[in-house]
Amino acid sequence: MMFSNTVKAIRGALLDIQQVVTNPEQLEDSLRYVSDGLLIIDQGKVAWHGRWEDGKDMLPEGLRICDYRGKLVVPGFVDTHIHYPQMEIIGAYGEQLLEWLNTYVFPTEQKYGNKRYASEMSGLFVNELLKNGTTTAMVFCSVHPESVDALFEECDRRNMRMIAGKVMMDRNAPDALLDTPESSYQDSRRLLKKWHKRNRLLYAITPRFAPTSSPEQLEKAMALREEFPDAYVQTHLSENLNEIEWVKSLYPEHDCYLDVYNHYRLTGERSVYAHCVHLTDQEWKVMEETGSSVAFCPTSNMYLGSGLFNYRRAADNGVRVGMATDVGAGTSFNMFETLNEAYKVVQLQKEKLPAIEGFYRATLGGAHSLYLDDCIGNFNVGKEADFVVLDPVATQVQQLRWDNSKALDEKLFVLMTLGDDRNIYRTYVDGRLVYSSTR
Repeated sequence: MMFSNTVKAIRGALLDIQQVVTNPEQLEDSLRYVSDGLLIIDQGKVAWHGRWEDGKDMLPEGLRICDYRGKLVVPGFVDTHIHYPQMEIIGAYGEQLLEWLNTYVFPTEQKYGNKRYASEMSGLFVNELLKNGTTTAMVFCSVHPESVDALFEECDRRNMRMIAGKVMMDRNAPDALLDTPESSYQDSRRLLKKWHKRNRLLYAITPRFAPTSSPEQLEKAMALREEFPDAYVQTHLSENLNEIEWVKSLYPEHDCYLDVYNHYRLTGERSVYAHCVHLTDQEWKVMEETGSSVAFCPTSNMYLGSGLFNYRRAADNGVRVGMATDVGAGTSFNMFETLNEAYKVVQLQKEKLPAIEGFYRATLGGAHSLYLDDCIGNFNVGKEADFVVLDPVATQVQQLRWDNSKALDEKLFVLMTLGDDRNIYRTYVDGRLVYSSTR
């Protein structure tokens, strides 16, 4: 096998899910674990994956081996919903959704019209993602085009596979944060043409949520979707009961919350709805039929008292579901801490979330929910080489539990429930090392 002069060799325990599954019961058969594995990366792509003994003789003579034996090498984590301007208000006290927006979010987001400030915050934000092993995220910027340029410039510099968009918001927010239907269309269109599919970047048409967009603005969002059919749509749906009543009062002609978005043709492939805590049977049916995706935000839903997402209803009926931190309503950038809270949300509904299923949702399942499973999410040859090296015993308690765990799924469950950013040993993007723990 011939390699370029950019080839890299990663040795360690390799763990991924081989293929997308429609039934969670199929996951165990799709789990791929190589206790002493070799991952060959060439030109930012996976060139070979398998046992060390089977692949070592293919390596060019003199190539340095990145030896991570004793560590676990997994695909990069995928965060399907996060707000980068809200990073600085994470952990804000005492409010539920609508009050929280007015008290904390809107005053903070007003600062992101300053390009220099947005660039500084973008750097901090991306660093925090990588420190937590997240290599792909779907990101809300602010209403300001400057905030989008700042984030995409930072991600493009690191050649990250990222999705982001300018918030569209023309009512029910402070005047300093309002655009208009026409200005939101023109700004979004310019940003789409500038950034969508530039290197590994992708653009999402981003009406904040139905209460802050007039019918005229949603028509403009629909026009953008029709003009750029391969772009993404991201918004919020049925997070909070008061929010749902507000939508009913603003859009009384529609049967339900999701019907508003469906009417404006904002459902379908590459449409990602955050939260979906209180969906009706009719709304679940639309999600299934249109191929729309859910971003499951457990730490946020618990923190703002929004409710318990019906994960089993979604997963067992083939709805695309990805995990999401939703910082700043969510309280951690870390996917292990997010999965820990997801497990509790499911437990409170008398159901189970096995570790393998959680791992799937954070990697290949998350990629599938973003319609990116053809390029990220596992170690299949040809996939983009975004991956994380985990130290599974970063604390004494983790070491104790790891030693007392026998089966692989039990060891993964220890990571899922006790893990945090201390377990992220190295993060690679596009085959390049972009974060290294100082531990």
